[in-house]
Amino acid sequence: MPASIPFREALRVWVRVALLSFGGPAAQIAVMHRILVDEKRWLSESRFLHALNYCMLLPGPEATQLATYSGWLLHGYRGGLTAGLLFILPGFISILVLSILYAGYGQLPLVSALFYGLKAAVLAIVIDAVICIGRRALQGRLHIVIAALAFVGIFFLAIPFPLIIVSAALCGLLAAHYFSAGHAPLREPVAEADSARQVSPSRLRAVKLLAVFLPLWFGPLAALAAVLGSDSVYFQEGWFFSKAAVVTFGGAYAVLAYIAQQAVDIYGWLAPGEMLDGLGMAETTPGPLIQVVQFVGFMGAFRDAGSLPPMLAGTLGAVLTTWVTFLPCFLWIFLGAPYIEALRGNQRLNAALSAITAAVVGVILNLAIWFALHVVFRELRDFEYGILDFELPIATSLDPFAVLLCAGAVLAMLRYKIGMLTTLLGSAAIGLVYQLLF
Repeated sequence: MPASIPFREALRVWVRVALLSFGGPAAQIAVMHRILVDEKRWLSESRFLHALNYCMLLPGPEATQLATYSGWLLHGYRGGLTAGLLFILPGFISILVLSILYAGYGQLPLVSALFYGLKAAVLAIVIDAVICIGRRALQGRLHIVIAALAFVGIFFLAIPFPLIIVSAALCGLLAAHYFSAGHAPLREPVAEADSARQVSPSRLRAVKLLAVFLPLWFGPLAALAAVLGSDSVYFQEGWFFSKAAVVTFGGAYAVLAYIAQQAVDIYGWLAPGEMLDGLGMAETTPGPLIQVVQFVGFMGAFRDAGSLPPMLAGTLGAVLTTWVTFLPCFLWIFLGAPYIEALRGNQRLNAALSAITAAVVGVILNLAIWFALHVVFRELRDFEYGILDFELPIATSLDPFAVLLCAGAVLAMLRYKIGMLTTLLGSAAIGLVYQLLF
């Protein structure tokens, strides 16, 4: 039972999850799955996937929301806040430090060298996620087909993520209707023991949550507008990223291009190419990939500091941007999770969510291949022909040592069952030595 899990023990686990959360959402989901489901057995497979399905439907960073949902399942609001905040904190501190160094000293070759090898281990974690989640989530031929179509759609055809999710849900609903008409299902569902919390949803509870979170979200923006005016860089950043938190479906990968275009071309917060530097920081530090918005907020305020010292202005911009980006994540989870939990026994909803899970496997496979291409090739080019739209690696830019390092990390984790932390540290050390020597 959740009550039998001491909060102190859960706190240690959330710290561990946070410190191992490298490599974007696919790797982070894999870390949580391995620890919460396989190792600790605090959540059943079905409960974890049910939570993941809901988080994939929400705007914003799905891995952060999954950590918050899992913490809420185990220890209520206290658990959700603890898990979510700890998941964000290491990335926030890391990127704030790197942003200060970047603004003061430019690009950091030593940091790049350190994280060169780390990416190989992250790729191994992502591949492990595809295998583990795919093995459990693909419950029959229909789910395999959905996963394959989702991969083709997002990787080769650049179909928007929300359209893929909606299409998968419709397939699941149609399949549930077909099976309920007297046809045998492709595979019987497996009953699982599950001891996570049960909370009855209520309107009063929802009103109370809104009464707390909406002032926390929009109160600082109203104060900034009143004191500094709506033209100040702080209000502009707060308002822009508040809007992004509501409309950014599909996770970090789906929204980064939009944020980069707005930050460079519309607001002038970043110079061309700097978004890639910020993305490199976010990819190679623990925490959500969408944490790159903190770098955008820092640089925008740093360059429009007014009467404040530039570093202080940048820090304030980073804090504000992080606040309005992640605070809505807690609202979506605390508001919606009880309703999602109450509907766990609904056959049609479960069929739709199971189909979404199958599509998510295809999406994670897309992320794994996308990440692999960027790790082992130094250059890629856009390829467009008819309905096809994807990135092709340039063969001459292949990095042979990166390939060897990735293969070694994959073998270490999947074949020899070496732990994540050991693999991460070992790959980072090997990559650092190689980069400094060659």
